[in-house]
Amino acid sequence: MRQINKDILKLALPSILANITVPLVGMVDIAVAGHLDTNAATMIGGIAIGSMLFDLLYWNFGFLRVGTGGLTAQAFGKQDWKECARILTRALGISLGIAFCLILIQWIFVKAAFLVVDCTPQVRELASRYFFIRIWAAPATLSLMALKGWFIGMQDSVSAMITDFVVNGMNILMSVVLALGITLPSAGVLVKGMGFSGIAAGTVAAQYSGLIVALLLIAVKYRSKVFEAFSSADLKGVFKGSETRRFFVMNADLFVRSLCFIAIYIGFTVISARYGDILLAVSSIMMKILMIFSYFTDGFAYAGEAMTGRYIGARDLPNLRTTVKWTFVWSMGLAVAFVGIYHFGGVLLLKMMTSDVAVVEASRDYLPWLVLMPVVGCAAFTWDGIFIGATGSKDMRNSMLWSVVAFAGVWIAGVVVLNCFHPLSSGIPFASPDLSTVPSDAMPAPTPYGIAAMHILMGAYFAHLLARTIYLTIRSPRIYQLPA
Repeated sequence: MRQINKDILKLALPSILANITVPLVGMVDIAVAGHLDTNAATMIGGIAIGSMLFDLLYWNFGFLRVGTGGLTAQAFGKQDWKECARILTRALGISLGIAFCLILIQWIFVKAAFLVVDCTPQVRELASRYFFIRIWAAPATLSLMALKGWFIGMQDSVSAMITDFVVNGMNILMSVVLALGITLPSAGVLVKGMGFSGIAAGTVAAQYSGLIVALLLIAVKYRSKVFEAFSSADLKGVFKGSETRRFFVMNADLFVRSLCFIAIYIGFTVISARYGDILLAVSSIMMKILMIFSYFTDGFAYAGEAMTGRYIGARDLPNLRTTVKWTFVWSMGLAVAFVGIYHFGGVLLLKMMTSDVAVVEASRDYLPWLVLMPVVGCAAFTWDGIFIGATGSKDMRNSMLWSVVAFAGVWIAGVVVLNCFHPLSSGIPFASPDLSTVPSDAMPAPTPYGIAAMHILMGAYFAHLLARTIYLTIRSPRIYQLPA
């Protein structure tokens, strides 16, 4: 048991340290956008919609990380180094092919997306500008997904951490520098800021920096152990055989799972955009703050993924059971800690995200939802990692299908009830934020109807987490049914 906990922490802590920088990137992007112009809500909305467009693209291909991680972990457990090399080569080849296709269809994608996404013309213009710059990072971004999964599967969260540090650190640095520029009192303007476009350009530079570092780490750490015996004949067989078929069958399930994630995320963002730029900014900020918790929990989910796959590959059932048990103990402890953080420090987190008084005041009303989310989100995120290691792609797919049903069901039922009692009226029993200190030229305050609808939307998101948790808990005994 003691060794299991040491291994969990050895894998989890580097991932947590790396993951901490991920929400910081989003926070910095929003903070930079929020200070570029007096109309901060529109700038933040541009970042929110632009980021959503990339989530729409990249979440479809989350299998590049998930599938690569699970398969590599099981190959590691078997000590099959050639298969480890084949998995990485296969994943990188697929990543580059997908990236090329995305660059080709970028204009079509944006036009199609805004047929569905409803937002103000100002937000649409900013989001489009953001997209057409950042899309050129697609080869690096998708390759990094595969590389991160491979590192985790190889029980090497340190290399994944170093790569993430480089990507996220460079993203923060370059976004600030390229957007705001550098001006010194003694030397004047050293770097002229690009404004809003600099935020996207910073992301492109960061992604390619991370790709270079990841490839260098592989060359240094794994050339002799994994790739030295990997011949040209092995390379020709990368896309042939039963393991390749297994890769694509598994990833078909994970692709459907990703579509479900996208449906919920886009639904959340698109619905909030209907109620004005302030509530769109609120939804974006609340999601970013919630992601802080998920990135901490994902550290233990990654540890569970790596060790579950390892012990399944080695057919070690006792250690597999112990790994699952203690992964949950650690992640549940984090959930309790974040309940306290969101309860006592929620307002401070809001003020760190934006200086716009209207956005901060409008966000206060939804802080109780942040307190509730870790309670159910903890189990959902942890089960995801464990099922990835077990290559339980069908159960992961089905859990997300039920999550979509839960999200849509709560939203539709809530709106029906809301309209029955107060159809688009101003008498809805939800308090409007106190905007008495907001300058008169600020964006219009959210309506009582919009405030109430946003509460229903938060409830729908909570319901989707609960549905995932319940389904995967019911299906968890399948993890211990080791393959013949």
